[in-house]
Amino acid sequence: MSYVDATAAPLRKTGQIKLHGPQAFEGMRKAGRLVAECLDLLVAEVKPGIPTEQIDRFVHDFAMDHGALPATLMYRGYRKSTCTSINHVVCHGIPGDKPLKEGDIVNVDVTLILDGWHGDSSRMYPVGEIPRRAERLIEVTYDAMMRGIEAIKPGGTTGDIGAAIQSYVEAERMSVVRDFCGHGLGKLFHDEPNIVHVGRKGEGTILRPGMFFTVEPMINLGRPHVKVLSDGWTAVTRDRSLSAQFEHAVGVTDKGAEIFTTSPRGLHKPPYVS
Repeated sequence: MSYVDATAAPLRKTGQIKLHGPQAFEGMRKAGRLVAECLDLLVAEVKPGIPTEQIDRFVHDFAMDHGALPATLMYRGYRKSTCTSINHVVCHGIPGDKPLKEGDIVNVDVTLILDGWHGDSSRMYPVGEIPRRAERLIEVTYDAMMRGIEAIKPGGTTGDIGAAIQSYVEAERMSVVRDFCGHGLGKLFHDEPNIVHVGRKGEGTILRPGMFFTVEPMINLGRPHVKVLSDGWTAVTRDRSLSAQFEHAVGVTDKGAEIFTTSPRGLHKPPYVS
């Protein structure tokens, strides 16, 4: 895998990893903060009886009100402004009319384009009182993401990120989904490199300052296997076990990683007390 100065690279995926400068970091901070603000506001919106279509409208209207565009809207034919993945849905759940019910857990994944930069993040939301096993899954998933981010440093590798996540999750008797991964981003929604959430230390792509990508592990209470439904988007656990995901967009710095999508209100994970 080769590297290229992002300012000299074409605005498309080329197989090279783009390295960004200070101006790009500032653009990603603004886009990431906007997404984080949207996810903060959803704390008050996600509750029993609310259809996920209402969450989608909220995200769409928030984006329009702040001069941004939802990146998923009409992306490869997808017709919604967000993804809402409930219970055994691993990712890419399509918002609809079915209301959330007490005890559900739902991941809301939001990507907003602001001044050309993509802010991309997701969080888990409990719907009313949830079972302890669901609480524990959410706790482990968040901690797994943060352990992956803490493994980021110049000269390290993408394998270090995957190893940190996998070793922790499997010690908690849960499993890491292999079918989906994190990705490079910036002016593009999906770019190089892929960030796989399993791996071995020292293997994979070397991390260099200026790289932008997401860390977004999907963790299952049961086995890691998933299948995609006939709609072509919705991925579910094959064994119907609960699944959870958190996602941050990060930039590699000289010292480690800068998280672009940190919650301004400190609402990083449940329980959310605003």
